[in-house]
Amino acid sequence: MLRPALIAVSLCLSGAAGAQGFSEGEGAEIRWLDTLTGRSGDLELSRGQAATNGRLTIQLNQCRYPSDNPAAEAEAHLTILDSSRQDPVFSGWMLASSPALSAMDHPRYDVWVLRCIVPGYKPPETVDTPEETESGEAE
Repeated sequence: MLRPALIAVSLCLSGAAGAQGFSEGEGAEIRWLDTLTGRSGDLELSRGQAATNGRLTIQLNQCRYPSDNPAAEAEAHLTILDSSRQDPVFSGWMLASSPALSAMDHPRYDVWVLRCIVPGYKPPETVDTPEETESGEAE
């Protein structure tokens, strides 16, 4: 009986200690997808800023990242409104590395966090490579 209580206390303490290693980002990069039309786009939002795409208004309340590794993980607190509904369709934290963990439940739109905007940090460039066909030739 005492052992489960000790494990729970140690998990709570380790979670609190881990939370101290986060820094506040100036904003976040958010990606959205309209699953009906196939349109998608990226938004750079500052804290407190909102942008509208289609029926959705996405507001960034906060973004935080590990102080020692800005590329490792982003956690953004978002409020997302749909113009056809009265209440927010999402209000809470989204994790960049695990979007399904706290996903927005919407029949038409998907929204997820890519990264926090960190002063002086530039994310690594991605290189697009041509896809190979079955014959081994590049398209």
